[in-house]
Amino acid sequence: MAYIITEPCIDVKDGACTAACPVDCIYEGGRMFYIHPDECINCGLCLSICPVDAIAYDEEATEAQKRFIPVNRDYFGPGIAALGSPGGWDKSRTTAKDHPLVMSASKTAIR
Repeated sequence: MAYIITEPCIDVKDGACTAACPVDCIYEGGRMFYIHPDECINCGLCLSICPVDAIAYDEEATEAQKRFIPVNRDYFGPGIAALGSPGGWDKSRTTAKDHPLVMSASKTAIR
């Protein structure tokens, strides 16, 4: 299992999580960051440093947070960012694309 980034990140994108991640499994989309579920090593550093409490462990997620499990997973697939499993984020893998749920969120997000 893996950590997930949820709706408080939408339009905030603080980025402290990306600096804390030892394996660079957090990727930047247009309106929020996404955790690659196959690259996350479950260290929890991102959870401990996120200033907006946008990160949750998928197995302990609330019902509202659980809808972001497929958001994080599907972001990397061919229908959205088409990143696959690049093996770690770098600036060249930043994209303006987002999951449809994130794209449809109001500017105040769907909190």
